[in-house]
Amino acid sequence: MKYCVLIMDGAAGYPLADKGHKTTLELAQTPNLDRLAQEGSLGLTLNVPEGMEPSSAVACMSLMGYDPKKYYSGRAPIEARSMDIPLNDNDAVFRCNLVTLKDGVMKSYCSGHITDAESHEIIATLNEKIGSDRVKFYPGVSYRHLVVVKDGLEFLKAECTPPHDISDKFVAEYRPKGPGALFLSNLMAKSEELLRVHPVNKRRISEGKLPATSIWLFWGGKRTANLPLFSDTYRKQAAMTSGVDLLRGISAMAGIDVLNIPGVTGGLDTDYTAQVDGALAALEKYDVVIVHVESPDEAGHMGSYDEKIKAIEMIDSLMVGKMAACSDHALRLLILPDHPTPIPVKTHTPGPVPFILWGPGIENNSGQAYSEKEAAATGFFINQGHSLMSKLLYS
Repeated sequence: MKYCVLIMDGAAGYPLADKGHKTTLELAQTPNLDRLAQEGSLGLTLNVPEGMEPSSAVACMSLMGYDPKKYYSGRAPIEARSMDIPLNDNDAVFRCNLVTLKDGVMKSYCSGHITDAESHEIIATLNEKIGSDRVKFYPGVSYRHLVVVKDGLEFLKAECTPPHDISDKFVAEYRPKGPGALFLSNLMAKSEELLRVHPVNKRRISEGKLPATSIWLFWGGKRTANLPLFSDTYRKQAAMTSGVDLLRGISAMAGIDVLNIPGVTGGLDTDYTAQVDGALAALEKYDVVIVHVESPDEAGHMGSYDEKIKAIEMIDSLMVGKMAACSDHALRLLILPDHPTPIPVKTHTPGPVPFILWGPGIENNSGQAYSEKEAAATGFFINQGHSLMSKLLYS
């Protein structure tokens, strides 16, 4: 038996009043997901434990089979692990987004989805001008970067707000607060001075694109310990494919191999076909392959139901159908979002999400279609998302 976990990041959401009170999962045309919901077990799962932040770091750790209440210690350190950034015990690491502020408002949490090449040029300038022996910036993917502060544990006491939580809001009240906040705020202010005249921004403005006007610091943490090895915990060899450093970081912590598939990105431009083909090919070597697709979440943060529906439909037509039709192996599937990213709020929420278990030995439980409403109607509820991995592998 082989196993695939397909994580449709942020695909769940709220009913939309101007769309007949349907969610994007209900609005999307998903014949393959609907068929699997009818043939397999459909239900709801809570991947974010009560009281924890509704981030992909928490939710995806659950879906990779680890209890975040026991193992989670911060998102930025996980991403640092993926990027092979060395951290000492007293170092602090923060996510460092490039954002667009306009008239004091968070115009874009991602600087209009700035490219890798443009953002890396900016990060190099930040290192040259405001970096030091104590502060170092590390380039990541698109708008997502990291900054490490040597001997900076005191700054982890600051209260920081993710920029995607405050889209279209005045940012003054959401800047870092409390102990350690002044240091972080000063870094952000210095970045605004530099970026105001940066050549990358001049080019972007001339092309009608949003400039990166500031860094935004949040999700701080310190060096994180390894997770128990997936191979020891579940007696299976696993691999993972994703376009974002977070999932690669969790994989590194758990001893899960990372598949480097060209064309897989953390945005709406990802190559769905290349990702699913690479994942299915990897089943020749691995027992379990985890496939993480970021595009529905990005569309949710943008507040674009059209783009979110498109992303869901692309996953259904280009990925789900091919997985279900795979005849090379006896294959079980677990398909679900990690958390909701509702269009009206443009950020993550901690509620339950619909899941499908499908394949040999999985019994039908009267599901009719793949949506939040249909999943709730089955009465099948998992209140600890990290237990789904065992259900996939051993039920």
